Amino acid sequence: MATPTDGPGLDGDRPALDGPQLIDLLCEGELEIVGRLTDATNATFLAQAAKGEDELLCVYKPRRGERPLDDFPLGTLSKRERGAYLVSEASGWDIVPPTLLRDGPFGPGMVQAWIEIDPEVDVLEMVMTGDDRLRTIAVFDVITNNADRKGSHLLPVDSGRIYGVDHGICFNAEPKLRTVLWAWRGSELRPDELGAVRRVRDALDAELGVALSELLSRHEIQATIGRAQALLDDGCFPEPDPTRPAVPWPPF
Repeated sequence: MATPTDGPGLDGDRPALDGPQLIDLLCEGELEIVGRLTDATNATFLAQAAKGEDELLCVYKPRRGERPLDDFPLGTLSKRERGAYLVSEASGWDIVPPTLLRDGPFGPGMVQAWIEIDPEVDVLEMVMTGDDRLRTIAVFDVITNNADRKGSHLLPVDSGRIYGVDHGICFNAEPKLRTVLWAWRGSELRPDELGAVRRVRDALDAELGVALSELLSRHEIQATIGRAQALLDDGCFPEPDPTRPAVPWPPF
C-alpha cells in the first residue's frame, strides 16, 4: 500500500493549492488508486487526483463499497459525507475537509481531500481532558446527528487545528447521536458557538437547504432544522439520552 507521503494533502491551514484549484482538482482530476485504508468499515481508498501539473491526495469511497445498514438507506453514505461538508462550510468552522461527489475508478462515490495529521498529538488525551478545540466539533455533531464520532475520526494537524472526518452515518431523522465528545454536556454554548449555529439555521432555510435537498430526504432536512433550532432555544449542549447508547463502539 502506498503511503500518504506519495503526494500533497492538506497540511494544517495551508493547503497545497488554493481553494478553487483544490475543488477543481477534486472534481475534475484523474483519480488513480494508490492504496486502500483497510481499517475502514466500507471500501475506502487512498487516491491521487491529477490535472496538468497539479496533484492532490484524497480519500475515495465508492458507493458500491458501502456496507448495508439497518437504519440508513443503502447507497446514501457518500451523500451524507457531502452533506456534512456543506453544513461545516455554512457554520464557518471548516471542520470537514473539502468533500465532493463524483465518478471514480470503482464508480460514483465521495472524494475528500486527504489530511496530513500531526503524529505527536495524543487524541485520546484531547478527548479525555476536554480539549477546548473539540467544542465546535461537538456542536457540529449535534446538528448533523453524528452516529459515529470516534476518536479516530478526529484529525489534528501541526497548526493546532482539528479536522473531523467519516460522516457517512449522519443526518438520520431519528436521534442517533453517538460520540466520544461529551465533556461539555449540559454546559452553556458560547456566543460564537451560538452564532455559528444561527448561521447554519438560517442557511437551512436558504441555499444550504436547497443543496441538502439533493442529498437527504425531506424528513432528514426537517430534523436537521429541528436540531439546530433546539440548540438555539436551549443554549446549551445536550445531555446523553439514557435510553440508547451514547458512545460509538469501538470509541477509538
